[in-house]
Amino acid sequence: MEEKQVEVVLFGTWASTFCTRVELALKLKGIPYEYAEEDLKNKSELLLHHNPVHKKVPVLVHNGKSIAESLIILEYIEECWNTTPKLLPEDPHQRAKVRFWANYFDQKAVPIFYIIFYAKGKEEREKAIEDLSQVLKVFEEGIEKDFPGQTPFFNGESLGYLGIAIGSLVCNYKAINEAIGAVFTSEKNPKFLSWINAMKNCPLMEETLPPHDKFVARLRVYLASTQA
Repeated sequence: MEEKQVEVVLFGTWASTFCTRVELALKLKGIPYEYAEEDLKNKSELLLHHNPVHKKVPVLVHNGKSIAESLIILEYIEECWNTTPKLLPEDPHQRAKVRFWANYFDQKAVPIFYIIFYAKGKEEREKAIEDLSQVLKVFEEGIEKDFPGQTPFFNGESLGYLGIAIGSLVCNYKAINEAIGAVFTSEKNPKFLSWINAMKNCPLMEETLPPHDKFVARLRVYLASTQA
């Protein structure tokens, strides 16, 4: 494809939760953008040009300048389009705590999710699911301690940075459970799932998440490829 002279272009793939993060932020801010769907088995020259280091999506191109990595893109959007609704709280300490827990989720929970997918047997997968549950328990306790009586997944009445970062993946939990098994359950992590269900009902989240059946099918194809 030839790159068009538009202000904002998002290179992504529909099943990527990291790309969903960026779409949520762009829609929330009301930023017009062009979406370029990538085939990750046959990456475009434009994607390789704009992200020569990691060669992956998402990549946001703003006035010809490239920004990679989803959480960095979220912060760029917040700083560049400093308009309401805001992704981050005004208070610097609150902002730092929101960033901390988003990073915690990406560094601790997301890698275990990949282990669950790549597990070669039932025992390995069940151990990884239990490890994920323990990580989420720490998350639950930390959120309640750092944000007592608050809903840090929303900034005011709209989705915030933390809600976008976590909801883009876990608001798909019913599809994940259907494709893999009981990965996310209210028995093990009731507070976490209650927060996720509140975000899942947000109209913007419902509009932006991939269709349930299509996502289940993609997950099953991916899971089969890891077991081959």
